[in-house]
Amino acid sequence: MRRFLSLLSILFFVTLITFFMIDLAPSDSAEMYYLSKGITPSEEVLNQTRHEMGLDQNIALRYVNWLKDVLHGNLGYSYHYGQDVNTQMLSKLPNTLKLAGFSFVIVICFSIPLGIYSATHRKSFLNQILKGTTFLGLSLPNFWLALILILVFSVKLNLFPVISGQDFKGLILPACCLSIPMICSYTRMIQNALLEQLNQDYVVGLKARGMSSKEIYVHHVLPHVLTTLSSLLGLSIGHLLGGTAIIETIFSYQGLGNMVIEAIRYRDYPIIQAYALYMALIYVCVNFFVDFLQQVLNPQLRRVRHEKEIKN
Repeated sequence: MRRFLSLLSILFFVTLITFFMIDLAPSDSAEMYYLSKGITPSEEVLNQTRHEMGLDQNIALRYVNWLKDVLHGNLGYSYHYGQDVNTQMLSKLPNTLKLAGFSFVIVICFSIPLGIYSATHRKSFLNQILKGTTFLGLSLPNFWLALILILVFSVKLNLFPVISGQDFKGLILPACCLSIPMICSYTRMIQNALLEQLNQDYVVGLKARGMSSKEIYVHHVLPHVLTTLSSLLGLSIGHLLGGTAIIETIFSYQGLGNMVIEAIRYRDYPIIQAYALYMALIYVCVNFFVDFLQQVLNPQLRRVRHEKEIKN
């Protein structure tokens, strides 16, 4: 329950900070609403529109009113898209979840086998190539990688569309841009976690008892690594969702990230605030689930936490 309440407080502070940071923008929704239509409004018209949008109120009062509406399930009305924010967000959310989920599967399928291979073949020539590749992959900005992939596979080879659709073929390039840096990062993390476990005394004891290397890896080493890996993968989901904004914009992929970039351009405050709330909510729920999963995988964590609660 304490964990759940702490996560709720995180959600509150995320929305609070986002709301006040948005107010620091040099222009507002009323001004951008007219400019986007090619209209130069008079000051009187601007003031009237600001009053209709509630932008002439004190920022603290606006936040309290917004929070009351959120608690009733109302995220406001989008000035730019001309419809309810919930409707707009829910129309784009499945596309972003599809892209993030596909990227997550790619990260899992590649990073775990590569990490295990790197830890078990430290002195091999292929491992040296793998090390150099992971260093290179970590140093490449994903927006630059996206442009290179478009140039090579879309423009030169004509294998994938430049503008990504919702089909499987349209997901491949943006998913690669999101997953490649994470594969490189998690390959090294898994390798380090495996090497740390292999240097433990219990591994030496198991080898002395005559247990095969395969049994040691499968039944003893990997379960310890999975506990560490579960927390890292939980964080990666938040990273994937947050990292989709630039990639979706480059590939013109119709997801939440592309939508919020456009909303920022037009100062569509309700969309920006709702996006921050959605991302924070997903991130908090994933971390809550990972925290629960870690205690299931590692009973020692349950004992330690129980002892702390008794002392408190």
